[in-house]
Amino acid sequence: MKLQQAKRHQVKLRLGLSGASGFGKSYSALLLAYGITNDWSKIAVIDTENGSASLYSHLGNYNVLTLNEPFSPERYIEAIKTCENGSIEAIIIDSITHEWNGKGGCLQIHEQLGGRFQDWAKLTPRHQAFIDAILQSKCHIITTVRKKIDYSMDKDSSGKTKVIKHGLKDITREGFSYELTVDFEVVNENHLVKASKDRTGLFMDKPEFVINAATGKKLLAWCNEGISLEQIKQEIEDCKSIEQLKHIYSKYATIQNEVKPLIIERKEQLESLNNQLIDTKDIVETLKKPSNGTDSK
Repeated sequence: MKLQQAKRHQVKLRLGLSGASGFGKSYSALLLAYGITNDWSKIAVIDTENGSASLYSHLGNYNVLTLNEPFSPERYIEAIKTCENGSIEAIIIDSITHEWNGKGGCLQIHEQLGGRFQDWAKLTPRHQAFIDAILQSKCHIITTVRKKIDYSMDKDSSGKTKVIKHGLKDITREGFSYELTVDFEVVNENHLVKASKDRTGLFMDKPEFVINAATGKKLLAWCNEGISLEQIKQEIEDCKSIEQLKHIYSKYATIQNEVKPLIIERKEQLESLNNQLIDTKDIVETLKKPSNGTDSK
């Protein structure tokens, strides 16, 4: 265990937009993405909503990847990788609801496995791989999720059973919002949003507002504060020993997924260089040794 000074590192945004159908989640996500990238061609929408992403093509020349059923975690992961390989900077997943509650999604897969509690042991790692693909992506990612009315059957003081409404609930596995940088909830058909979770401190406990491109720019400015990955790369390249690499890996614990491949590459370079030095030393030592032959004189 080791204490270290807290530092901000430049990060990629993980944003969420939740709301009922028709509240403007897709439109708001596109405006956010444009504010972040300032280039429509660097935006890709993974569209599971029957072509709804193309409804806003008048905004700009963004990219669309249509994802049809089955909505398995693996197909979502493949779609994310396709966008990353296409030099995309901001990915909109519209929506993640189908991965959980769509045809071929997690709930249907669980039912096909037998619907038993122990069957989640096979399915949870697959769902977690989808979450990891979002969290570890080199792109900014915006996810949308549908909401439904959450209710329960409770008994009142007279013993009668009543339906109790608890408001709206995201249609995805519980806990996803904890992974997000900011989670926006679209509260009505006028596109007004509020932040239900906000790591940036920019929107929490603020009045409801309408998302626009300026919202994305504000988030990008927050995102770019702190130490950049390029600066960390230079630190790694300057390392002359394995111990120095271990120190950097520990130093940047919050972004170890990004740092680890760079550490491994530099470690292999140092080991190769060390082996070359050993070989050179062996050759020099061999040349210094006297010949086995004897002089006849």
